[in-house]
Amino acid sequence: MKQHPTAPLLAALAVVLVWGLNFPLAKALFTQVGPAAFLGLRYLLMPLCAVALLYWRFRWNWPRLDRAEVWPLVRLTLVGQGLHLMASTYGMQGSTAFSASVLLACGPVFTLLILRFSGVETLSKGQIAGVATAAMGALLFTSDKLLAADWQAGLGDLTLLMAAALFSYYTVAAKPLIQHHGGVTVLGYGSLVCTLPMLLWCAPELAALDWAAQPAWVWSGTVWQVAGGGFLGWLAWGWANEKRGVARTAPFIYLMPPIAGITAWAWGGEAFSLHKILAAALILAGVALAQFGAAAGWSARRPPEGGTPG
Repeated sequence: MKQHPTAPLLAALAVVLVWGLNFPLAKALFTQVGPAAFLGLRYLLMPLCAVALLYWRFRWNWPRLDRAEVWPLVRLTLVGQGLHLMASTYGMQGSTAFSASVLLACGPVFTLLILRFSGVETLSKGQIAGVATAAMGALLFTSDKLLAADWQAGLGDLTLLMAAALFSYYTVAAKPLIQHHGGVTVLGYGSLVCTLPMLLWCAPELAALDWAAQPAWVWSGTVWQVAGGGFLGWLAWGWANEKRGVARTAPFIYLMPPIAGITAWAWGGEAFSLHKILAAALILAGVALAQFGAAAGWSARRPPEGGTPG
């Protein structure tokens, strides 16, 4: 059957819509159960999704890793999934869904800086201007909280920026593994590796959680976060990139913060000042300029494969 030419476009738009909606959903979930219990619930489901993904791709003939690749995979997974997800969750606890969507979008800027300081590539003038613009926007975005001495919210925003930097490091460092084994293998194996440490970290909160008292939307929302917005979302996003090309698909990522902001306003009652909106626009403009400036490298322009779902 002939594939409809608009199918990859619609898939990309659907994924960005889902990912944008997932920010206020995640905020609501761990407001209900707590951030550690939220992470624990995710990692009760992650291994099931990882096994299903690997079976779908390889049946039971899973790829074998070279002995020298095992420790790099473990180390990168603990950074790219474990620490990144913990920083994202705890950062959003002290901040807002809209702030998380904007500040986590700074990832390509950190990727460029890592590539530059590791000597992998140099930055064009356009990319340098983009980095400077995004940094100025981030400073403006957090300045109201810092000037008001709202240290919890300010720390939350800084933690979100740290989460973006951690995932950028993972994006660069995981390139050899992804090139050798593919994004599905790295994502699947990484999720399995990270499950036990994350469950041990979250065990006290999971044990204290009143499971019977939780409303149905907590369970359906958690399943959707992991399986729908996470694994299925990344598969659909990878397929859209393959069919349309990364350069034509990646800019849709910049629709996520407006979607998250509108949803957080309509559903969660989140309010935004003109200062916040202008600062967010400055950040996204800087990230776009840095990401798509002349001669941007693969990992700055390309959404990460084998990354952290949802």
